[in-house]
Amino acid sequence: MPQPIRQATLIAALAAATIVSAHAQAQDGDIAAGHSFARATCSACHVVDAEQQRPPRRIVIGQGFRSIANTPGLTATALRVVLTTSHPKVPDLIIMTGQIADVIAYILSLRSEP
Repeated sequence: MPQPIRQATLIAALAAATIVSAHAQAQDGDIAAGHSFARATCSACHVVDAEQQRPPRRIVIGQGFRSIANTPGLTATALRVVLTTSHPKVPDLIIMTGQIADVIAYILSLRSEP
């Protein structure tokens, strides 16, 4: 097999493995635990539940989780980056690895279309 074809095949295989890995990581989370964590930690600034009309604050600071879940092209990896990066209004946000997987699983469970 010529070198360029081998490189392209390797790159495609790595990309596929990354996608499968990210999908598996999202599925490793516990949706109910993620929902519980999000209600306790995130609901001051985000609409976490479908029945929640707005956060308790007068000003909506963050997008609703259902809206986030339905963002075109959103992946578990993108959510992991957001959850492991300081939020502008919550610079000291600390979420443990297991909690991140749970929150990702919960947010992705809110998608209108799988």
